Order: sequence, then C-alpha cells, then structure tokens
Amino acid sequence: MTSLDSRNAFEGSAVPLEHFVVEGLHCPSCIREIEGTLQKKPIIKNARLNLTTQRLAVEWAGNNPDTTANNDEVIDTLKELGFKGYMFKDSPSEASDDKEGRWLLICMAIAGFAMMNIMLFSVSEWAGTDMGHETRGFFHWMSALIALPAAAIAGMPFYKSAWGAVKARRLNMDVPISLAVILSLGLSVMQTIMRTGDTYYDAAVMLLFFLLIGRYLDRKMRNHARATAHNLMSYRPGKATIVTKTGESESCVIDMLRPGMVVRVAPGERIPVDGVIIRGISEVDTSLVTGETLPVSAGLDDKVFAGTINISGVLDIRITALSGKTLLDEIIGLMEIAEQGRAKYVRLADRAAQIYAPAVHLLALLTFIGWMGFSDVGWQQSLITAIAVLIITCPCALGLAVPVVQVIAASRLFKNGILVKAPDGLERLAEIDVVAFDKTGTLTRGQPEITNGDSLDPAMLALAASLAKASSHPLCRALIVACLERDISTVATSSPLHEEPGMGLKATINGTEVRLGNRDWCHVSTDVQHNNRFSELWLKAGDQEPALFTFQDRLRKDAVQVVNWFQKKGFEVLLLSGDRLDVVKDVAEELGITNYHGGAKPQDKIDRLEELKAQGKKILMVGDGLNDAPALSAAYVSISPSTAADVSQNAADFIFQSQTLSSVVRAYQISKSSRKLVFSNFGLAALYNLIAIPFAAAGFLTPLICALAMSGSSMVVTANAFRLNLIPLFSPKEIRSK
Repeated sequence: MTSLDSRNAFEGSAVPLEHFVVEGLHCPSCIREIEGTLQKKPIIKNARLNLTTQRLAVEWAGNNPDTTANNDEVIDTLKELGFKGYMFKDSPSEASDDKEGRWLLICMAIAGFAMMNIMLFSVSEWAGTDMGHETRGFFHWMSALIALPAAAIAGMPFYKSAWGAVKARRLNMDVPISLAVILSLGLSVMQTIMRTGDTYYDAAVMLLFFLLIGRYLDRKMRNHARATAHNLMSYRPGKATIVTKTGESESCVIDMLRPGMVVRVAPGERIPVDGVIIRGISEVDTSLVTGETLPVSAGLDDKVFAGTINISGVLDIRITALSGKTLLDEIIGLMEIAEQGRAKYVRLADRAAQIYAPAVHLLALLTFIGWMGFSDVGWQQSLITAIAVLIITCPCALGLAVPVVQVIAASRLFKNGILVKAPDGLERLAEIDVVAFDKTGTLTRGQPEITNGDSLDPAMLALAASLAKASSHPLCRALIVACLERDISTVATSSPLHEEPGMGLKATINGTEVRLGNRDWCHVSTDVQHNNRFSELWLKAGDQEPALFTFQDRLRKDAVQVVNWFQKKGFEVLLLSGDRLDVVKDVAEELGITNYHGGAKPQDKIDRLEELKAQGKKILMVGDGLNDAPALSAAYVSISPSTAADVSQNAADFIFQSQTLSSVVRAYQISKSSRKLVFSNFGLAALYNLIAIPFAAAGFLTPLICALAMSGSSMVVTANAFRLNLIPLFSPKEIRSK
C-alpha cells in the first residue's frame, strides 16, 4: 500500500481556516454581499461562499488568530446582514436541520388549499356569468378572507428574502414577486371595499403556490450536499489505544497523539492514524484508498491509513501522520476543493434574474409615470395600469422554467429507479462529452463469485465451505454461496477452528488437518503460477494435493451494452480503477474500452479528471467507493449506485437503485430532454413578455386579464414540461438486436 502526497484543502497553502454554514441564501447577490462585507474586516484575509452547499470558508489574517473571538465576529456580521450563521462543525443533522423545509411544505399546502378554494369563487366571474353586485361582492369578500391570511403566511419565504435584499440595497427575484403579490392584494381589497373593478386574489395565491415548489426542491438539494463532509468525518475515530513504554495499553483522545507514538488496533476497529505496522499480522479493508472490496494482507513495515478497518489480527502501529494530515484528511480536502470549484457554476435562471428583476420594476415605474404625465386618467387608473405591467411581467414563467421541468424529470427518473440529489445536476448531465467509470461495484457487481466451482469435486467444495463459514472474508462468503447454490452440505469439524491473521483457517475434520487460505498457508509449490486475472483460495487436506478455488467479480449484465451505447453516441469512455492493472485491462478489453487506468488512488483519479477538464471536457463520473468520493465531486456531474458508500452517495448528483447500468443512460436521456425543455420554456416566457408587456403598458389589458395571462404563461410552461413523459428511454435490447 502506498500513501498520497498531502495537500491543503484551501488553495493548496497552509493557512488558518474555518468553515461556517449560512442559511437564507437564494441568489448570487447574497454571495457578493457576504463575501464583500467579510473581506473588508482586518481579521479576514479571504472569504468564499458556496451557494449550493451554503458553506462559507474563511481564511484568517495572521498565523495565530483568536479563533473563538473571530468566529463570533463572523456570526455577528452574518446576523447584521440578515443571515443566520453557525460553525460548520456545530451544524445539526439533516433530520433536525430541516425546519425550513417543513415550513416551506406548510406554506405550500396553505397556498395550494387557498388557491383551489378561491378558484371556486372565481369560476363564475371568469365564465362571464351575469350576477348582481351583492353576489359578486360576496364572492370577492369570501376570496379575500381566504387569500389575505393565506398569502400572509405562504408568502413569508419571499417577503423575508425581498426585505433582506432591499435593506442591503440590492434586488433579487423575490422583490418583484413580493411587490406583485402585495400590490395586487392591496388593490383587490380596495376594489372589494369600493365594489368597483376586478380582484386578483386567485392570481396572487397561485403565483405563491408554484414558486414554493421550486423553493422546496432547492432546499432539499442543499441539505444533501451539506451532509457530505459530516459523513466523511465520521470515519475519524474519536479515541485510540496507545502502547506505553512499559507495554501497557491505555485509551486517549485523538488530539493527544504525537508522531512516533505506538497505537494498538484490535480486530474490527478503524485505524485512527496513518502509520507503519511494527507488530502483528492482519488483513485490512482498504476500500477507503482503493475502492476494492477484498481485504489486503498487512504485516511488519506495511503502511496503513486512517479510516481503514483492521479485520482479523491485533496490530501495533507507529504513528507517522496525525489527524489533520492523514490520508482521510486528504480525501476530505479533495472534496472541499471540488465543492468550492463547483460554486462557480451559475444557473441560467439566476443570470437572467439579475437583469429581469430591475427591468420589471423599471417598466412598472415608467408606465405609472407615463400615464400620470401624459394622460388625464388620474393616479388610480395609472396605478392599476402599472400593477397590470408588474403582474404580467411577473417572473412566474421564468421562475417555473427550471423547477417544473425538474419536478417532472425527477418523477420520471424515480420511476426508473434513479434518485435526483442536485436539481442543477440535470443541466450539467445534459452537457457531458466524457464518461468515466469506476470498476468494482460500478461496471462489476462488487461481489466475487467462484469461477471454477463446477470443475471441482463437490467433496472438496464441502470441506472448503466447512472452514469458510467461520470467516467473514468476501471470498469465504462466495464459497458458502457456491455450496448453497449447488445444495452441498458442509462437514462438521472435530476441533475448534483456528484463524491465522492474513494467512487462512485450519481445523481437524475426521482426523485430518484441513487448511483454507493463501499459497503459503496451504504449502503450494512455488512452481505453480498465479493467474492475476483471478483472486484465489487454496484448500489443503492432509497429504492430498492442494485444490485451487478461483474467484472473479463479474460485470453487470448490461455493462457491455451501456458502454457500447455511449461510444456509439460519440462519447469518450474511460475506466479509472484502484484495482490491479492486469485485472483492469481484462475488464476494459471485455467492454471495448481502450482508455483505462489501473491502480488509481483518489489523487490519481482527480489528476486525470483535471487533465480532461483543462482540455475543455465535461465529465460524467460513475463510481461507488469511498475513494471515488473526491472524483465524484470533482467531475462535472456524477452518479453512484445505491450500494455505494454513504459518502459517495452524498458526493454524487444522482443515485440509481437498480442492479443494472441502464439507469446511467436513462438519466442522461432524461437530462438531455430536460435541458431542451428548459430552454424552450425560457423562449416561451420571453415570447409571452414580448407580446404581453406592450399591450399592458398601453392600457389595453386590465389587471384581471394580466393575471389570467400570467397564469396562462405558467400553464403553458408546465404543459411544455410534461412532454418529458413522452420520450422513449434506453433498453439493453436496443443494442442486442443490432
């Protein structure tokens, strides 16, 4: 096992650094305001805020900052700016931190309930039914009694955001939304009291309902993204057992460890530090580093890493790297770098909103001034016309252009066993031109199977399984499965089973010593060549010749078809794996992949992805191991199977639950169609405004007609998005039939 060169997680330099979580972020202007204010403070050298994860990285000025006082000052500054902030390490879990999510759901339910009931009172008026003033007034008052409290509660997420933007002297999409709702409701109340004109209660509440859907989806995505680092940090043990100079053992916290000290790790424990084994033989689960499920034998002078698991024997390890500088910290650092890089991605809707929001207010103001200055209709009619412009240009269709497609896409993906974690992942997945696969657990099943079981004597398989049932080793589990599939019964041992760490098992059966394990343990001649394509176990029963069991991690049943599909579509396909090069080569040849890399550590995968990114490539990374987590974050977009490590699932943008790779192709197809529909929705929204605004500003449209037009634009955008359910999806039969 080899180590990785240590890197710092923030711009590659050793600096005092602290992380915070900032709540209440909704647009890029919030980021500029927070970063600009913090960087003016003398105690802060640099500040960077990630909109997606709501994570603020602060670099202190000076080498020995008073972190406690500085942390308090950052949190107080955020509070002054209207944002809630707290230390990242103190952030609550996703379950307890979703109060805002639950509040958004409540607001959505209130708006939906109110919208449906107000519609009942508005149908007759829309239909042009002849009714008296008293009946019409009654319907208006009933609508007001429902709409006013509902809008007051359901609109709070937008009102607070808009008020915060106004106080900071900036505009966001929530400002025109809030103005349209408040002015339309205010004018509706005035018209209801005066019993003249139309009311717009239904339009105001409908606007809130649809936009709350998008706000809730955005909240859920950020909760998932923020959980990634917490899961990674859970791989750090809080305590360790040290060996004193007198040979005694005592427990201590990780922070008390120093280089050169010796720690003792019992079977089943996580190794707390990077170090070198000075006593003991065992097997170590190194999936943290290699992503491979098979344990690695470890003995004297072998290097081991923090976060990996000691499986079978007691190990004494001399510390070479402490917490903060270990390989696990390296992986966490790579994750943070990748996340900060992703913060540069700005969605098209946000960029459009920066121009759209001030333009809406300017148009409404110019309309009011124009009618007041160049007509004699009076301030009331001028205000009604200005409100009509504000309503008809309200960014409802623009705000729905992305969320409504995401909702439908997420629903169809879910029906195909694919979970969407990042709403903007759909946009990024549609733009890829390179597909990078991990091997174990991704292209393959991640479960070794016996390859020569049918050619073996069933009695030998029964003997092997009799010993294997005492071990949790993946190859032993595969032996047990092979016996169950062939209905072969195991044999009772006449002596206790003994396991030699890193070597194998032995027991006495019917007076004969039986051994199961590696070549040395079973006394296999050195003349017998090893086939590097397969993992192996040997069985030695008395004086008989040793019997060989070979194992292989087989490909997923549709792996060839999926790789073939991407290649036929013109994508560059590569294989990045931590497994041995000869094994990776065999898998690549079977799949028809010419670009492959074996023995790749986390940093190696990152380096290869960075090379491709420097060439302008947009990469989809498909992986499942903990060692794939940094690569999943660094890639343009990423997908993991549901069998992946929790950290990899949190790092990925999509999770597929099926046992086949076809989900990867289907996710791409849906994302590609989603992207087309998003742009067509933007086009429809723009066309609607180009046609509607001049008519509204000229006074040809009443606020009621404008409200109907605004609602109609939302329905057109929604109906356009439903076309996503009609696209045909990939089936492996497509390629088999060719």
